[in-house]
Amino acid sequence: MPRILLLGGSGGYSLPAGALGRRVGTRRLRTPFGPAGPVHLYERDGFRYFFLSRHGERRYETAAPYVNYRANVFAAKELGVERIVAWSGPGAVSPGMRPGELALPDDLLDFTRGRPGTFYEGLGIGFLRQFPVFCAALRGALLDAWKGGARRPKMHDGGTYACTEGPRLETPAEVRFLRRAGADMVGMTLCPEAFLARELEICYAPVVYLANYAEGVRRMPYRRGALFEGMLEAGAEERVDRARDAIVPLALAAGRALAGAKRDCPCAVAMERYRRGGRVGPDFRTWVAPPKGRRE
Repeated sequence: MPRILLLGGSGGYSLPAGALGRRVGTRRLRTPFGPAGPVHLYERDGFRYFFLSRHGERRYETAAPYVNYRANVFAAKELGVERIVAWSGPGAVSPGMRPGELALPDDLLDFTRGRPGTFYEGLGIGFLRQFPVFCAALRGALLDAWKGGARRPKMHDGGTYACTEGPRLETPAEVRFLRRAGADMVGMTLCPEAFLARELEICYAPVVYLANYAEGVRRMPYRRGALFEGMLEAGAEERVDRARDAIVPLALAAGRALAGAKRDCPCAVAMERYRRGGRVGPDFRTWVAPPKGRRE
């Protein structure tokens, strides 16, 4: 079975026909945290991988604050996933970034508020170091795949992703604050997803396409009924779509490069201290604390 999951973000439900390859099967898993999104098994050019569309199957059906991140990550672990490549479509905060470009973030600012952020609620475990924030081996494979591929959108190696609660977009003052705090881009989906993956010892790295300018970065008039009401220049949608569509081949190339490779990274042993202390056993299912009152 494949050991890698491509976690689709905004636009994951509207990729060009055949972009993901041939669908081999679908799993719908129930977890202690509720049902996960459908996990599809795909094959492309002899390579098999899992795919889950975070926001819905046909269109943007579930906004970022309401995604069941715990169920999705738990289901990935249940299926034997060892590596997750996650995509997101944040807005550009840094003046050196523009819509239609790609980025491999290397740090996070978490400004979410109402999302369950741990599998270990009420337990005395999960006090985990968040460095490196994303798996260095997986990030490296993604960067190598971009360098070795055909002509692709510009890639930014590094950058801090600020994650806000949503579903509303940020105010100009909030964006100014985020920029002063060190943010290069702002989105709504990588937290707590990245932290949950670490808790279950899954390697996790995002590749993002810059979907628009964050509010106030550029002076952009309100355009009634347009995408983001004008936070993306007229005529730039095609450039953004090309960047989004470049993520799948990039992720699969990285997955191929790592297929069968032994994991030797902090992500793979994040819970080692608790293992050595006898606090957790070999079965990850016994680590977690299901929400009170829920029995799946």
